[in-house]
Amino acid sequence: MRTALSTLTTRGRAFLSGGITSAVCAIALGQKDLLRVGLLLIMLPCVTALLANRARYRLSCTREISPARVQAGQTAHVSLRLDNPGRAPTGLMLLEDQVPYVLGSRPRFVLDQLRPRWQRTVSYPVRSEVRGRFPIGPLSVRISDPFGFVELTRAFTSRTVLVVTPVVVDLPAVRLSGDWSGSGENRPRAFAAAGTEDVMVREYRLGDDLRRIHWRSTARTDELMVRREEQPHQSRATIVLDTRTGAHRGSGPASSFEYAVSATASIGAHLAGLGFTVRLLTDDVRAADATWHDRGISGPVEVQMLLESLAVIGTSTRTSLTAALADRNSAGMVIAILGECSDSDIASISGLRAGATRALAILLDTASWSRDKVVTSSRPVQEQARALRARGWVVAVARPSQPVPAVWQDLTASAGFTQSPRSVLEQTGPAA
Repeated sequence: MRTALSTLTTRGRAFLSGGITSAVCAIALGQKDLLRVGLLLIMLPCVTALLANRARYRLSCTREISPARVQAGQTAHVSLRLDNPGRAPTGLMLLEDQVPYVLGSRPRFVLDQLRPRWQRTVSYPVRSEVRGRFPIGPLSVRISDPFGFVELTRAFTSRTVLVVTPVVVDLPAVRLSGDWSGSGENRPRAFAAAGTEDVMVREYRLGDDLRRIHWRSTARTDELMVRREEQPHQSRATIVLDTRTGAHRGSGPASSFEYAVSATASIGAHLAGLGFTVRLLTDDVRAADATWHDRGISGPVEVQMLLESLAVIGTSTRTSLTAALADRNSAGMVIAILGECSDSDIASISGLRAGATRALAILLDTASWSRDKVVTSSRPVQEQARALRARGWVVAVARPSQPVPAVWQDLTASAGFTQSPRSVLEQTGPAA
């Protein structure tokens, strides 16, 4: 009974208090009619509370997010479908969905009576200016009786995740494979260094065809192994993202780190669209996907894998690049997006050039992102660029006022790559 009375609303408590007062006054004055009124006022909210708490509302909720993956600054729509599969109708309902504050305020909806076997659908937009993985839900429902005496709260347990990826911009198309060694389609050679067996099999990854499982290697290594596709020539690219906190300036979406993440996402998507196999390295080994994506995975899936990893990547507490990148050789093209670098950092990252066909670097002028104009980098960006060029890197300096496509165009032009005819046509327009 105490639990049932705790669900009374202000109106229900007012009726209960009025009924008790009327009953006490009726007993004191000897008024039987007033006593009947008091008893009626007492019984009405009490009986309603007991019936409402014993009622079994069979509500089901389905949540859909369209699209489930958006770029920062874009809008997604959340649809809630509420079903009443039971036989008892519901009263007035107030719906409130739990939403992180970065996606906006909590949406609230008022629905009238939901009859048996009926369903209602409501939707609301969400938008985030920052990237990340944001859980939406659970949904809480407050149900009221027709008289407004009782209010019950029910909560669902299901949640749906919205992935907000970095902003991806279109980059100018250039001929990236013409200067590389190789044969066939001018793709760089990417042979494994440990022997033929390593070339033929590798560990199973999500999305691999089960028909490619190599059972003999699986039994020997006690791990699920699959056969590689016989493709000796692959266009490979390694993207290095500097995530050290001390190497960047600014805060929020306007920081140099967010600029670097957006540049990484744009370059990775651009290269995957050109047929490259792309991997991501950072100074933090735990946050990087250091393995090559299998050539059997399609380009769009490979791009989504990269964007999902960049959606949740954050700054690290490391102070140097030495421990994380010193022993990681690469094949194909290496593209580094770097913050402020010391001589030891440049020497460490130059170890990735072993086996690489080209080494390109986007060096951020982090002092330009600092709000305090008095604070400058410990080493001018021009000296950092000269040190990188002395070790064989092609360098382009990026500042906040320069969009990523302009920096990419300067970088590829400095590397000697030529623009494709389609890109030139898009810039100049068709001939008259």
